[in-house]
Formats: sequence, C-alpha cells, structure tokens
Amino acid sequence: MTTGFHEILFPISVALQGSGGPERKTDIVVTGSGREERIARWANSLRRYDAGTGVKTLPALQSVIAFFEERRGRLYGFRWRDRVDWQSCSLGATPSPTDQIIATGDGTTTQFQLIKLYGGAFAPYSRVIAKPVTGSVRIAVAGQEILIGQGVSVDNTTGLVSFTTAPASGATISAGFSFDVPVRFDTDSLLIDYSAFIAGEIPKIPIVEIIP
Repeated sequence: MTTGFHEILFPISVALQGSGGPERKTDIVVTGSGREERIARWANSLRRYDAGTGVKTLPALQSVIAFFEERRGRLYGFRWRDRVDWQSCSLGATPSPTDQIIATGDGTTTQFQLIKLYGGAFAPYSRVIAKPVTGSVRIAVAGQEILIGQGVSVDNTTGLVSFTTAPASGATISAGFSFDVPVRFDTDSLLIDYSAFIAGEIPKIPIVEIIP
C-alpha cells in the first residue's frame, strides 16, 4: 500500500492540550585539550508531540482511537496544531501581510515558498511552512497587500505562493499566515488500559513531524 497524507486536522481540542516541541540532533566531541567540537547532524529541527496529555475524557479518547484507525497507525500523515507555534506573528496577535519576508523578487520567478524565520542577528533559522491554514494567508509585495485571487494564489497543501506576474526585481515579498504541522503517529499500536485511564493515568500517543 502506498503511503500518503490526509489533509485533515487532528482533533484540535486534544492537540491544544498536548505536549511537545522541536528537537535537534547535535554530536559533541571533546578534544584532548578539553574543548568541544559541536556538529549539527540535522539541518532542520524535527517536532515531536504527545497527544496523550490532551486526552482528558472518554469521548476525547474515542475520537483519537477513531482518528488513529483511519490513519492506519503510522501509514498516513495528517495536520497537527501546535498551540505555541502556529502563526507567522506572536501569540495573541493577528497575522499581517508583512509578518515574514519570504523572498525578494527577481522579475522572473513567480512561485515562492512560505517560510517562518526564527531568531535574529546570530544564526536565524528559516523553516519551510508547507501546511498553511486555508483562508489565513495574506501576501504583500513591497509592503503593499495583494488580495488572494487577484494576481496571487496559495496552495494550502504545499505552502507555495504563485503570482500571475513575477514581482519586480528587488521587491520584498512578505506573508502572514496561520499554519499546521505535517505529522504522523509514531506508533502502530495504542496500548490503553481502560481502568487506568478512568483512574487518571494518561496514555502515551507519540506523534512526529514529517516532510509530506
């Protein structure tokens, strides 16, 4: 069976109470002088979550089991809403079309990938945003907003922004958006002790970020 991705959001009431965040892989080698050499094994971070911490009720547990079965365990990917990192702007703010600079026009290129920048002067990290929330994306060229459908479109399954006419050379292209994380279950089995769950024990439901 071919693996794939389902454009469906994990039960959001559970996800918003889940736990997790970014993970990186760094090798540390200690030299003879006692100094460290640090080598990044991964160019990009990988997010891991535990949906189990968000399961508080029996109906929530049943919805997760149904979702797990439809995804066939680890076979199909899906969308996950990260409560602390799901917008181009700061928490509590409303995305604006100038939140994130995603590219600079060259007069020829018409397609650009949504990205989100983390950090500033030292070593900013550019993260590809592949799963924007439908209807949330706003685009601007040289600071002027261009309405979606009027010369620009967005693929909500890839995060690609397409212009009918290439932005002028040197023009800043920016975007604001909400987004989900493409993930899959990191297990093919859900081991749930019903009596323990009723007593307050939290099941582990591991979820890992993927490249869809």
